[in-house]
Amino acid sequence: MARRHGWSDEQLQDLAKFETRGDFNDGDKAALRLAEQMTTDSNGVDDAMWIDLMKYFDEGQVIELAAAIGLFNYFNRFNNALRMEPTK
Repeated sequence: MARRHGWSDEQLQDLAKFETRGDFNDGDKAALRLAEQMTTDSNGVDDAMWIDLMKYFDEGQVIELAAAIGLFNYFNRFNNALRMEPTK
């Protein structure tokens, strides 16, 4: 999906360094910050993060981002609990 939105293989391989890479736009960085925060401590998503997201996305897009992040976190936890390996 990321490739369909124009992300390069290099960006995907070095995703953990998105904050310091110059090839992610500010909206991408805001969305990736949300993904990190929701994944590591969803209670830490604060008003400042929502305000930052609203600079780049409308309310519906923010809700879709949060829903997609939450869904993939669910899949990861479910698969981890069942010790399921990804398939090719």
